[in-house]
Amino acid sequence: MGTALDQLVALLDIEPLEVNLFRGVSPEEDRQRVFGGQVAGQALVAAGRTVEPDRDVHSLHAYFLRPGDPEVPIIYEVDRLRDGRSFTTRRVVAIQHGRAIFNLQASFQIREDGPEHQYVAPEVPDPESLPTFRERLKRHRDRFGPEFDQWADQDRPIDSRHCAEPPWLDPTPREGEQRVWIRADGTLPDVRLIHECVVAYASDFTLLDTAMLPHDMSSASKGYQVASLDHAMWFHRPFRADEWLLYHQKSPSASGARGLAEGFIYTADGALAVTVIQEGLIRPISPDRA
Repeated sequence: MGTALDQLVALLDIEPLEVNLFRGVSPEEDRQRVFGGQVAGQALVAAGRTVEPDRDVHSLHAYFLRPGDPEVPIIYEVDRLRDGRSFTTRRVVAIQHGRAIFNLQASFQIREDGPEHQYVAPEVPDPESLPTFRERLKRHRDRFGPEFDQWADQDRPIDSRHCAEPPWLDPTPREGEQRVWIRADGTLPDVRLIHECVVAYASDFTLLDTAMLPHDMSSASKGYQVASLDHAMWFHRPFRADEWLLYHQKSPSASGARGLAEGFIYTADGALAVTVIQEGLIRPISPDRA
């Protein structure tokens, strides 16, 4: 397992403090706030560790309430709402400085059979034919300073390959749709919850960018306040996060200083594994707010 992926798995391996209480930490990075995918992944781990192993997560719904402080541990408090014959429901509140910064509700189900149908996966280039994240960034080194070189050369836990130029490199207005191949950069343990939590972590990286594609901007654009507001996921079929997954993302609407984006995560053989929906704040910063 690569060093960066080792660190991600360790990040998700939150510490049990007491019954229904866990503690997570943030990586030592230069961030003003905790990455939303980290909090979602750690909260899902907390919920999953209070559930019987014969039940898998099938949905989660979460709200980002306050920016997380990366210098302070996060306490995750699990409320065991229901243990039924087929379904188990958990609520998790993430707490810092005595206040809730995030809450998540997740539902787990025993494995059952039933009717099946799904959207058809789009046709896209093979991931191995696309440039890596590092290779794509190298093409733009002349646009940025020496600090960019150091950042571009960092190892990352998620290998992501865009089928087109990402908006933070090319903010030219275009249709609100993007396709990105993702996988953990290494081999993960054969524990289904780990794979689900790694995908929950990765699902927050590019989704909100999709809502900015039609607007000559990206999450790196100055003059806008951009932040995730909520995040929902439905887990349909088994998958491995260390094998290629196609993340097809679309934005149906932006209005009221908010953008909505939906994502469909397919396995390499075309099975729809996960559906994701997120709404985010995209607020123009007026001079009196700046």
